Amino acid sequence: MASACSEDLPISPIDTTSVTESVNSSGSKSLSRSPSNSSIKEDRWPALIISKESRTGVRRVIKSRDPVMIERSNLVNISKLIVKELIETSLKYGRMLDSDSMPLQHFFIVLEHVLRHGLKPKKGLLGPKKELWDILQFVEKYTIEAQDITSSVRDLPTVRTHMGRARAWLRLALMQKKLADYLKILIDHKEDLLSEYFEPDALMMSDEAIVIMGLLVGLNVIDCNLCVKEEDLDCQQGVIDFSLYLRSSNQCSESSEDDLDHDNMTTVLDQKNYIEELNRHLNATVTNLQAKVETLTTTNALMKEDLAIAKNNILSLYDENTNLKKELGLDVNADRIDEGGGGGETGQTKKSETNSEVEELKVQLENERRQRQETEKELSLQISLKAEMEVAMKLLEKDIHEKQDTIVSLRRQLDDIKLINLEMYKKLQECEQELTQKGEMVTRLQAKTSQIGQILNNLEKYNHLLKDAEKGGHTSTKGNQPKK
Repeated sequence: MASACSEDLPISPIDTTSVTESVNSSGSKSLSRSPSNSSIKEDRWPALIISKESRTGVRRVIKSRDPVMIERSNLVNISKLIVKELIETSLKYGRMLDSDSMPLQHFFIVLEHVLRHGLKPKKGLLGPKKELWDILQFVEKYTIEAQDITSSVRDLPTVRTHMGRARAWLRLALMQKKLADYLKILIDHKEDLLSEYFEPDALMMSDEAIVIMGLLVGLNVIDCNLCVKEEDLDCQQGVIDFSLYLRSSNQCSESSEDDLDHDNMTTVLDQKNYIEELNRHLNATVTNLQAKVETLTTTNALMKEDLAIAKNNILSLYDENTNLKKELGLDVNADRIDEGGGGGETGQTKKSETNSEVEELKVQLENERRQRQETEKELSLQISLKAEMEVAMKLLEKDIHEKQDTIVSLRRQLDDIKLINLEMYKKLQECEQELTQKGEMVTRLQAKTSQIGQILNNLEKYNHLLKDAEKGGHTSTKGNQPKK
């Protein structure tokens, strides 16, 4: 469309300015060459004629063009510029774009204008309002991949308006890299789907929608990371700064400075990413060290508790030791006193008493050993008996299971035999009925045969009578004839 429009115009406004500048420059040159006034007038007349003709041609073409077509061409051209800028920035910096990227914000604003161009207003006061969100919800009926983003947009707690849900849906579709495919589905079904929502001269109903779809295909090379929950999508989006996309001749001299600024920006961003990575690593090490410190503090507390318990035990043992030492000291003193005063007889009696106590203790020890051996034998016998009982129980369980299986099989066989007996009984009844019917038939046939025999006998008798009658007739005729 833009190329066609440029062909229709005889001279664009930019061309007119350039022509007037060239004519003015030529006029200035001629002024410098010839001092006469006639030459000045001859040089100035062509510039005025060209400028007048170009302005009238532009006015005629603008008046003849449709404003809706101009809107569509403007949207397509600005979409081309913004998509180009978006791809160049993503390839230049080689980073994932987020919601702070200005070209990405401009892209969503223009895409919203493109999709809402020519949207029908609501019919009457009580009629439903045509919303972009209602159109985007139809995509999940044709593709399963759109169901996830549509359901997630419906469940967003921060978005309440239909336009906010549509903006969130477009952002999720761009992150999914399926925005061009979803737009293609809508364009393919524009006759039965989009005609209800858009005017006939809308951008989505025209051929420029294919150009927009081609531009969106190029965005599949871009990686985006957009946090939909943190953005205020219900409010109206920002304004596009067209100075970023419209460059004049004065900016050519500043391109080298812009390149230097871009290089500096790349270095700064690289340093920022490096610092962020270092910060992440340091945070990870700090968390690990904090975990280790916590474990060490817990172990230190446990060790302190163990040390306090050990100190208490040592003190108690020390007290017991001192008490025992005191008791032993008293006993030793008493023994010494007894040895000094009593003489040798008491020592011998003590020895004999101790020997007798030792022998008694030995006897008790042997008895306890015997009892222990006997109890161990009994325990082993009980264990073996228990093991045998368990084996016997297992065998009994197996026998019971087998018998249950045999009972089940026998019951099944019995049911089968019952069914066979019922069938045989039914067949026997049928055979008896057939025999009774056949007997009745036999009796009927015998009665018929007897009747037929009687009829035959009667016929034979009648036949003999006829024969006898015929013979009597012949004889009578012979007797009545005259003799010759």
